Amino acid sequence: MQITDIRVRKVSSVGKMKAVVSVTLDECFVVHDIKVIEGKERLFIAMPSRKTAEGEFKDIAHPINTALRDEMQTLILAKYEEALAEMPAETEE
Repeated sequence: MQITDIRVRKVSSVGKMKAVVSVTLDECFVVHDIKVIEGKERLFIAMPSRKTAEGEFKDIAHPINTALRDEMQTLILAKYEEALAEMPAETEE
């Protein structure tokens, strides 16, 4: 399975959630709402999830092995950094 497209849809400098990303696999399956989160030590990704009746969050879609998760995270964070670099610099007033 190959990651064939990554789209950073939203980028924010406010709060811990930094971006919302969509990933296309094999040019035929897309996963929306992967979040880029600022952790205590580094950025990481959070897969799309929903809140259960017990108040827990459960992933809706996720990689089933560490290798794919690591690959996705590396590629998504690189694309996020590209999107940040393309944003116009904030001007001071």
